[in-house]
Amino acid sequence: MRNLLVTGGCGFIGSAYLRHVVGGGRCRAVNLDKLTYAANPAALAELTGNDAYRFVEGDIGDSAKVSTLLAEIKPDAIVNFAAETHVDRSIDGPLAFVETNIAATARLLVAALGYWRSLKGEAQKNFRFHHISTDEVFGTLGFDDAPFTEASSYAPNSPYAASKAASDHLVRAWHETYGLPTLVTNCSNNYGPWQFPEKLIPLMIAKAAAGEKLPVYGDGRNRRDWLHVDDHAAGLWQALDRAAPGATYAFGGGAELANLDVVYAICDHVDRRLGVAAVGPRRKLIEFVPDRPGHDLRYAIDAAKAKAELGWAPRYRFADGLAATVDWYLDHADWLQSIRAKRYALDRLGKG
Repeated sequence: MRNLLVTGGCGFIGSAYLRHVVGGGRCRAVNLDKLTYAANPAALAELTGNDAYRFVEGDIGDSAKVSTLLAEIKPDAIVNFAAETHVDRSIDGPLAFVETNIAATARLLVAALGYWRSLKGEAQKNFRFHHISTDEVFGTLGFDDAPFTEASSYAPNSPYAASKAASDHLVRAWHETYGLPTLVTNCSNNYGPWQFPEKLIPLMIAKAAAGEKLPVYGDGRNRRDWLHVDDHAAGLWQALDRAAPGATYAFGGGAELANLDVVYAICDHVDRRLGVAAVGPRRKLIEFVPDRPGHDLRYAIDAAKAKAELGWAPRYRFADGLAATVDWYLDHADWLQSIRAKRYALDRLGKG
């Protein structure tokens, strides 16, 4: 059974991964997370009491703590989810993204390299540093362009995307220069339970349920490829289990939709669940707001390589996954409202 150090495991995708790999009995894991505003320890409640799981509060940029932890737990792999991830926040405060996504990632790589060099024989050969990234590093597509692949050029358009692109390049450099056995995976937009409600889908669900205005950037035509977080988690495990050092994989859900169509679908499902007597049809709550700077027009991923080499494929149809996601948030309204009550400036974020 593999022994993992998972960083940022209290985040949306990291927690789904830990539920999949530890909850599914696939490995043991230590979760290193500094518990920022977007961390969700409750998303890992099902692992409470599981001897294969341990939580450690800490920052990937704390080199001494990371090195001590690596020497103690002797992981077979580091799986790095730790990152600042929201585009709007990166526009308002880019330096936090530079610090976490670039500088702290570099310090994590230094610690990982020192640990890897201390290993011997098969342990050194089989070690992996798996870095989780995004399709936003590739920039934007036109409506008629072919989807992104692992061979797409990097052309980030936001401070967030640029910081993740830089971290991808650092991981590659540590592999090419020092021989560290790395793996980089890029994904399309994730959705599902436990996502912090600054992102489009959970924010629109929360606002639709409350009968509030639903702000959509521009004309709502920007397109995204949607991937259920549980499908992503499964693909990440398959990549770690099977990929050769230096490999890259792109995961996409094959569900490309305009932001406005996603919001329409959320409105309709909330209408069915909660009725329309109090607020009327929720589509009427949609309001178009000025577009954000550098807003990418379209993301789409061709996941053919992951399907062919890893045997991976998404299980969720988007319509089914979205309906289940809306139901989950409506059934966890107390959790959702408790987060919104903390006033994380959510009203001006998550507009797609």
